[in-house]
Amino acid sequence: MKSSFKSDLLKEKALQPLLDTYYQKLHFYNFKRIHTKTHQLQGVDLYFIHKQTNKTYVIDEKAQLDYIGENLPTFAFEICYLKKGISKQGWFYDASKITEFYALATNIQQDGDKFFTSCKLTLVNRNKLQQLLQKKGITLKSLKEYVKNHSKKYGQLNIPNLNPKKEGYLYASTSNKAEKPLNLILRLSWLIDCKVAKTIS
Repeated sequence: MKSSFKSDLLKEKALQPLLDTYYQKLHFYNFKRIHTKTHQLQGVDLYFIHKQTNKTYVIDEKAQLDYIGENLPTFAFEICYLKKGISKQGWFYDASKITEFYALATNIQQDGDKFFTSCKLTLVNRNKLQQLLQKKGITLKSLKEYVKNHSKKYGQLNIPNLNPKKEGYLYASTSNKAEKPLNLILRLSWLIDCKVAKTIS
């Protein structure tokens, strides 16, 4: 199994011009893209700046680059993964990240192998989402304990207090990806209904 990290970075860079066209249409916000590695390691891809108040919001872009041409109803929030055999904290619960909102790019369409032509963008409030999950008894600690004590260690793992068809579930990619990520798969319509997310394109 090979890591797709480098190819994903190239795809992310190629997707940016399309995403910028959507940000330019926002009525109440300007945006500023960030290119320094230090900021990006902190979960900062760009800032949204309110046109009237000048208040700045930290945005981290995430894209379904493995599913180009597919309109999936869910998004994967990374809980943990392996790097050189060592378990690492995933971005969703990583306390070193200063991300306030995720800009999730789904339903990404492409013209041949060259240009990205359209996508769906959903803005998710990171803090509100974590609070929503916590009210259901779902935390980083509870997720890790659940996996540790679960007899099945791969594929879809349904977790207590989360409806797998309407809300979400855990997914362990232990056999098909080098990093063997553990992801929390959440339905975007549920996040929108709970007012922790909204569609912006």
